Amino acid sequence: MKKKGVSTFKIGATYIGTIVGAGFASGQEVLQFFAAFGLKGLYGLILTTIMFVVFGYIIMDLGRKLHSHSHLEIIKYSGGKWIGMIIDFIITFFLFGALTAMIAGTGALFAQQFQIPEIWGNLLMAVLTAITVLTGIKGVINSISFVVPFLLASVIGISIFSIIQSPPVLSSAVQVTSGESELIRHWLLAAFLYTSYNTVISIAILGPLGVEAKNRKAIKYGAVIGGMGLGIGSIMIYLALSGDVYNLIDVEVPMVDIAGNISGTIQIIYAIVLIAEVYTTAVGSLFGFSSRVTKVNHTSMRKRLIIIGTTIVAFFASQFGFSNLVKYLYPLVGYGGMVLLISLLYSRFRYRYKKRR
Repeated sequence: MKKKGVSTFKIGATYIGTIVGAGFASGQEVLQFFAAFGLKGLYGLILTTIMFVVFGYIIMDLGRKLHSHSHLEIIKYSGGKWIGMIIDFIITFFLFGALTAMIAGTGALFAQQFQIPEIWGNLLMAVLTAITVLTGIKGVINSISFVVPFLLASVIGISIFSIIQSPPVLSSAVQVTSGESELIRHWLLAAFLYTSYNTVISIAILGPLGVEAKNRKAIKYGAVIGGMGLGIGSIMIYLALSGDVYNLIDVEVPMVDIAGNISGTIQIIYAIVLIAEVYTTAVGSLFGFSSRVTKVNHTSMRKRLIIIGTTIVAFFASQFGFSNLVKYLYPLVGYGGMVLLISLLYSRFRYRYKKRR
């Protein structure tokens, strides 16, 4: 793999898969961060798509230059010693939080769709995630990139059916208040927070991915494919939700509810695909967290114990509930992650300035 390098498609797919998890594909993130703002939420999604491309490229390019083992090398270079330390804490904390949210999301889906106690869904996702991460970076990249095409096809397909049945209400006057987070009060702020916390979660995979990339061109076009894929998927979900946003705002997994309006079979199929989507983000989060807290000189056995121990703790933390994690944890980390976005931009301009001189 190191000789050939990771292809453009795999880079783009891994980028998408790292971010597209329970919050995205369930519709919960898009609902709270964008659909609740009506037409202005669509403006926010367009801005978010552009930022995904830009920051995805910056992170992978820095990862390639710095030969990143985890996100640590990138943030130390971007933010310096003290700011880097703060960003490192935020990223490491949220990687664990995102893993917890993915495990919780699976439980919520099991309860809503299959009437199976949440704890069994939590347990299934925890076990599958730990097993994959124990195989290392190759297993992570292959598992994530394999799932992504099915994932995007299902999101776009369900959204198109929903848009035909319930045309979106694209009006600036449409804005809901029930179920919204008190931490997200403006569509522009929502766009930056959404990009921020997703960058926090993706940097742990994108940094090492830049090292594995075939060349710089693969990184560039991979970032474009990844960013555009995320943007198109988010916009399709936004349009699907906008047709019935008032009734969906308090639903735990709104996209599964929408799929049920089409047919029971499609609802079950989408629920299964959603579990696979949750799995990709859970894998990325656990890999990023374990890569950060383990050291290069740690034995394989110690790394395995850390991966297993982290998964067990996340399993118990997931009992807090999925929608609560999206509503409060994600925006809070988004605020902290703003420092990361500024540091990445600063490091990029600093590098270009030094290069010209």
